[in-house]
Amino acid sequence: MSESRKDILSLGVLLIIIVVAILLVATQTISIYWAIPVVLVLSGFWVLVLAFMQPSKTRQNFSSGAFGTMGLGLVLIALGGAWYLSGINWLYAIALILFVFGAIAIAAALRRR
Repeated sequence: MSESRKDILSLGVLLIIIVVAILLVATQTISIYWAIPVVLVLSGFWVLVLAFMQPSKTRQNFSSGAFGTMGLGLVLIALGGAWYLSGINWLYAIALILFVFGAIAIAAALRRR
């Protein structure tokens, strides 16, 4: 898929994610405080989908590749989850972020030849 089509697709998905968060707040399913973590988590899942759409072997100049895109998606999901967990206990939030960074570091180390 060409980059311009992915950009338009990503813009459409981002707008739908924002609409979902607005509808969740409007129906009082979540409070306005939780709208940003919902957007972060759903955006992270979309970035993971984009990572799996990229071919892993081909890499354009100045692009992060599928592995970097996957890492960004995991970090977005972890930030949204940590925001949620900070309401329960801030130590859980820190543990989640450190766990994700550790998993990405291990995956990067094992990925190197």
